[in-house]
Amino acid sequence: MAIVTLTTDFGQRDHYVAAMKGVILQIAPKTTIVDVTHHIDPHNVLMAAFIIRQTLPYFPRGTIHVVVVDPGVGTSRRIIAAQYLRQLVICPDNGVLSFLQRDVPLETLREVANRGLFATSEPSSTFHGRDVMAPVAAHLSGGKRLTEIGPATDKMEMLDLPLPERRPDRSMRGEIVYVDGFGNLVTNLTRDDLGPTFIARPHARVLIDGKDVGPVRQAYGQVEPNDILALIGSIGNLEIAVNQGSAAKTLGAGIGTPVVVE
Repeated sequence: MAIVTLTTDFGQRDHYVAAMKGVILQIAPKTTIVDVTHHIDPHNVLMAAFIIRQTLPYFPRGTIHVVVVDPGVGTSRRIIAAQYLRQLVICPDNGVLSFLQRDVPLETLREVANRGLFATSEPSSTFHGRDVMAPVAAHLSGGKRLTEIGPATDKMEMLDLPLPERRPDRSMRGEIVYVDGFGNLVTNLTRDDLGPTFIARPHARVLIDGKDVGPVRQAYGQVEPNDILALIGSIGNLEIAVNQGSAAKTLGAGIGTPVVVE
């Protein structure tokens, strides 16, 4: 039996997550189910795309990831299954694979279309997580072959991800693409984008929305509590943080806020 992970915007107040788990366990009772998060902001496909990109590389081969952030549920949008690093992601075709597709080689892509694997012959038009994605993941966990879920395809929807920009004055411009639970502001500028020129030199400055937050530092503790700093975070991206505080609240910044390193 495989590991099945769940990433949703359902929260944990209602029955939605439990219903999906129940479907999986009815079909494949020995499956190990891992909750990645159920606190994606409602309908926020970009946030889900970021989370699954940071999660998948740390799971073993054979893991099946189910991502249900699905503002288009019940429409003509497809459900797809994409294989990366010998793991499978089952999700709506709405751009949730954009970060993975950018960074990790795609091995297989299929449309989820075999209605014989669904939980019911008439899936709810509002809950494909329970009636389509969860049972298909369970059948695969229980031994069904990937070729049985539906036909191969070569198309998927992609989000318009912002790209870092090297400007004529050799500064780098990026923007905030994710805000974590601590209020840290994660940019799309990576360690590789900046290189030793910006990271190792104390005179290099980081500006967020025009505000100078100083050089790129190595640790939160290099500034006093409640002070703002920039550093390379655990995923290798430049982050703006507040030591023991929230940069998002302190700066009033969020997704799309510009960041310049000069």
